[in-house]
Amino acid sequence: MTDLFSPVKMGDIELNNRILMAPLTRNRAHNDTDIPHDLGVEYYAQRASSGLIITEATQISAEGKGYISTPGIYTEKQVEKWREIVQAVHDKGGKIFLQLWHVGRISHESVLPEGQKPLAPSAVRADAQTYTKDGPTDVSEPKAMSIQDIERTLDDYKKAAENAKKAGFDGVEVHGANGYLIDQFTRDHSNKRDDKYGGSVENRSRFLFEVLDRVISVWGAERVGLRLSPTGTFNDMGDSDPLQTFGYIIDQLNNYNLSYLHMVERFPGIENSNEDFAILEQLYNRWQGFYIANGDYDYMKAKDAVEGGHAHAITFGRPFIANPDLPERLKRGAPLNEPDHDTFYGGGAKGYVDYPFLDETKAA
Repeated sequence: MTDLFSPVKMGDIELNNRILMAPLTRNRAHNDTDIPHDLGVEYYAQRASSGLIITEATQISAEGKGYISTPGIYTEKQVEKWREIVQAVHDKGGKIFLQLWHVGRISHESVLPEGQKPLAPSAVRADAQTYTKDGPTDVSEPKAMSIQDIERTLDDYKKAAENAKKAGFDGVEVHGANGYLIDQFTRDHSNKRDDKYGGSVENRSRFLFEVLDRVISVWGAERVGLRLSPTGTFNDMGDSDPLQTFGYIIDQLNNYNLSYLHMVERFPGIENSNEDFAILEQLYNRWQGFYIANGDYDYMKAKDAVEGGHAHAITFGRPFIANPDLPERLKRGAPLNEPDHDTFYGGGAKGYVDYPFLDETKAA
C-alpha cells in the first residue's frame, strides 16, 4: 500500500519515505561571508530521516541576497561548509537537495554589494519587507535588469549548480516561487518589460526556462526540481491570469522530465479562495511527473493526499523545525514538540539544534 512511510523513486533517486523537509530560512549563516554556520552541520544531520531534505534558500550570488544571515553557494569556502553538511546527512542515510535562490527585488541596498539597487525584471518596488541589521525593513527600489544583467545572472545559476555538485548534493531545486526573481519575471504584476522577457506568457517564462536549461546542463533533468506558487500573493505578487500563465509553464515543463514539481498550495495565515483551489487543481491535472505538495499540511491531510493519489510526497516546514525525528513521530503517533517562534529566524543553538528526539537524546 502507498502511504507516507513507503519508499518511492523520484527521478533516479530512491527516497526512504514521502515525508520531506521543506526549505526553511533560519538566518543563521555568517552575514559577512554567507557561509553556513557550524551548527548547520548538526541541524541538517538531525533531520536526515526525512525522505528528502530541501535546504534553506541559498543565494547564487552576492547580488542575489535579500536577507541578513542567509547562506550562499558562490564561493569556495561556502562550498566547503556545505560539503560538511551534505556528508553529515549522507552519513545518517539521508538525501539532500540544495535550493538555488535569487531574491530579485525583495532586498535592501544595505545587504547588497556596494549598496547597489536590487535587480528585478522591472523597476517596480514591491510592497514588502525584508530583514536587515535594523530588523524588518521596507525593500529598496529595484533596478530593471539589462540583457547583460540577465546573462550574468544565468551564468550565476549555472555556477551555483556546479558548486552544489562539488559540495556533493544529491540534486538541486530551482526556487521559482514566493515572489523572488524567477516568480517576478513570470507574473505580469511585477514584469512590465517590453522586450523578449516581457509581455506574453512565452516571454515572461523565458527566464525560468533559461535558468532550467543552465542548471540541467550541469545536473541532468532527473536531479533538478522546481518550486512554484501559482496562486501565492506573498511578497506583493499576483498575475492577471494565473491559469493561463502557469498552465503554459506546466505544459512546457512536461517536456523537461524534471525530478519533481514542488507546488506551494497554501501559505500559513493566508486564506485561499475557491478560485485559487480550482486553479491549483487544474494545474495539478496538467502536470505529468512527480508531484510534491506543500502548504500547511498536517499528518491527516498528508496521509489523505498521498494515499488518495494527489501527491507523491509532502513537504513539511515548521513541524520539522521543532521535530528533527518527524517521520518517526508521525509513524508512532507520538506527540509533536511545540516550535519556539521567537527562534525561527536568527540566533544560535536554542530553537535550532536543541529540540528533543523521542528518545530524548540528540543526534551525534
